[in-house]
Amino acid sequence: MKKVKAVIVGYGNIGKYVLQALQTAPDFEIVGIVRRSVAEDLPIELTPYRVVKNIKELGVVDVAILSTPSRTVEAYAKEILELGINTVDSFDIHTGISDLRKELNAIAQKYNSVSIISCGWDPGSDSIVRALLQAMAPKGLTYTNFGPGMSMGHTVAVKAVKGVKDALSMTIPTGTGIHRRMVYVELEEGASFAKVEKDIKEDDYFVHDETHVKEVDCVDSLKDMGHGVHLTRKGVSGTTQNQLFEFSMTINNPALTAQILVASARAATRQQPGAYTMIEIPVVDLLPGSREEWIGKLV
Repeated sequence: MKKVKAVIVGYGNIGKYVLQALQTAPDFEIVGIVRRSVAEDLPIELTPYRVVKNIKELGVVDVAILSTPSRTVEAYAKEILELGINTVDSFDIHTGISDLRKELNAIAQKYNSVSIISCGWDPGSDSIVRALLQAMAPKGLTYTNFGPGMSMGHTVAVKAVKGVKDALSMTIPTGTGIHRRMVYVELEEGASFAKVEKDIKEDDYFVHDETHVKEVDCVDSLKDMGHGVHLTRKGVSGTTQNQLFEFSMTINNPALTAQILVASARAATRQQPGAYTMIEIPVVDLLPGSREEWIGKLV
């Protein structure tokens, strides 16, 4: 089996789990890791690999797995796609997905590369489930209820707020797809809690939800990577009413995100040049090996 040459770009919460997912995948070769610091405080698990500041230092690469905050994805993806290298990311700002896809599609087609965006579990694998439920009951309502659990995207957004030393954003489902955001912040010395609270509530990540911000002495004592989702669709198949479908999972947030990123990196090598979301690619392309093998096992 020809192995896919993969690079991890960024080595935070998601990047660490991407490394584990790649190490256990039968069809990947880890070419290296791109991170801002290549010498200082190098984690012991990275010692077998080349750690560089620029992907150009790594030679032949098939796909770059962007394990970076959503707000930096566009810049990284554009730069790497222009090198003819495929990219996957876990961009999670739902309102920006369509525009990002259009931006990256033009670049990917020009440079003969592939980008699969928003390859997390939501958006991502949950998007596939929602599409399937829509096909099963074209008329009806779907509710996506997250948590309770830590939202990585929201937490990263809070950490970027001036005056915040550390942060945790918890997503609490209140039903019918409505959520409460519980934000816990550890402030830098001299920071104004009132100013920090205002900046958080005005951020795009939080402005549409009920958000409560609380100051704490130590955020680390509160952290738990657990999360979950409960998807429900009630609708109509043909003219038959009262079709009810449910999908639930309880997960480690970054571990599942990383696993889906790796599966999407595999799929990226099997698509024509352009940018895609997960609902646009054949699900069988997420799996290692041949289509015929999986048709025999899963159909």
